[in-house]
Amino acid sequence: MRAERLRTTGGYLWRNGEGALIRGAHRYVDAVASRRAVWVESHGGDGTPGLVYAGLREGVHLTLPFLEQRRGSPPDVTRTSSSRPWNRLSAEAAWTDADLVVAGYDTRRTRHLPRSRSLTLPFRVSLVVTLREGTDLLQHVSRKDRQQFARQQRDGRWSLEEATAEADFAYFYDRMHLPTMRTRHGDGARSEDRAVAHAEIFRKGVLLFLRQSGERVVGALCRIEPADRTLVLRLVGVADGDPARYRGGTYTAMFLHVLRWAARHGMSRVDLGGCEPFLSKGTFQFKRKFHPEVVLPANHFHHKRLRLTVVRDSEPVRRFLVENPVIALDARNRLRPVYFHDGRRPARTDLPWRTAGLASAVHLDLDTFLHPDGPSPLLPGGATPPATRFAQQ
Repeated sequence: MRAERLRTTGGYLWRNGEGALIRGAHRYVDAVASRRAVWVESHGGDGTPGLVYAGLREGVHLTLPFLEQRRGSPPDVTRTSSSRPWNRLSAEAAWTDADLVVAGYDTRRTRHLPRSRSLTLPFRVSLVVTLREGTDLLQHVSRKDRQQFARQQRDGRWSLEEATAEADFAYFYDRMHLPTMRTRHGDGARSEDRAVAHAEIFRKGVLLFLRQSGERVVGALCRIEPADRTLVLRLVGVADGDPARYRGGTYTAMFLHVLRWAARHGMSRVDLGGCEPFLSKGTFQFKRKFHPEVVLPANHFHHKRLRLTVVRDSEPVRRFLVENPVIALDARNRLRPVYFHDGRRPARTDLPWRTAGLASAVHLDLDTFLHPDGPSPLLPGGATPPATRFAQQ
């Protein structure tokens, strides 16, 4: 029993723990275990850019699937996996047949990465809502969402349930969370295993259900971090993984109820979780409506980055970049939204960025960015383009 507790607690802290000690341990293990960089070539269909993910192994499961999904990969996408010496990554990227190379790396390995036609992105970003006394949390969402929430509350159709029984945890994990993960991610679904979710989140946090007309429709399993009074939203799910449950404002209502619960119970912050550093990520756009601050993760991802490099200037590459604005790090280490455009493709400003933690937006003309002899913007030594501010779309 003691060994099992050590396994679950140790595993959870290794994946999610914060602070310099755990981050330092990760950096040491990564340096020893990752003596060679992974190199995964992803081959899409005609008219799509060829991708390579290189570097840290976790990006194969976290970063590459998102890139493939945004590229429009066919269901039978093929991958070719191998490895490369870290000190050869820049040279290997220059000679690959792929159009785009995205490398995941620890900041200590920056010197091994390409610089030409490149941007530096955080490996992931976290979205954190600060709770201030006297703030009306309904002001965090749009007028339409506020009106719908108020109407459903007034009609008694939505109510929040705080659940503590073992059967409640089993219902959430088996009937909500796992089916939702399968619906959203298919065979690539990944989550905390049952024992860890029970011991490290359920027993150290709170399980909340949103009921609609008496029926449980959405669940959220959160961990409480008492040291800094943070409620961490760890696992979510809808009944039976049914996508229809996301409609009608139900999912938004669940998040508002979580924020309200946290405020009532003296929490100072709500960590809504993390996502890939792309404005086209649906998770980012949904959570942005609650006015979080975008920050570097406090866990082992804090010192990890992505280097996005364009190897070949082509129509598929330009289309991919324009369709997927990024959150990049500039030479002063500020997080900045970056929109791509060219003479034929306007910037995707319909994917809004404005929220705390992001400096003013940058527009990159692809004709300039992809010029072989041009400087790489936002990298130390590169010319950062003038900032352009945009009203929220």
